[in-house]
Amino acid sequence: MEPNNTPGTLHDLKVNIKLKLSAMWAVVMFCYIYGDVFSLFVPSRLKGLLAGESGVGPTTPGKLVMFTAVVLLPALMVLLSLLLKATVNKWLNIIMGVVYTAIMILTVLSSLDPWWVFYTILGVVEILLTITIVITAARWPKH
Repeated sequence: MEPNNTPGTLHDLKVNIKLKLSAMWAVVMFCYIYGDVFSLFVPSRLKGLLAGESGVGPTTPGKLVMFTAVVLLPALMVLLSLLLKATVNKWLNIIMGVVYTAIMILTVLSSLDPWWVFYTILGVVEILLTITIVITAARWPKH
């Protein structure tokens, strides 16, 4: 399709799929970060964290490593979506998108409390983004 060259028409560039995927992972990460920051304002949350309680029982070194992996992988996807070759990139985005959609569905279902509505809203946005990542990667353009 020819671009519209009519005077006064805005030029709209086609965004590369790698940039789209990277940007979506970046937004997912922003949602994670804001959700964690906002959770500190939930009554008794900070007191529980200081007492060694995580959202899934007592805080342990192993759980901290697990939490690190859960947030580290999508953060790496911001970069990997730009750097990896197309075939690996496509499949890694599909796999990671499916995994993180499942994680966020479980997170949203465990956050159905009036004080955690913000977390549910962020979680729904993350689910929509990770589903969009899967669809975008699955439709990777071919020559």
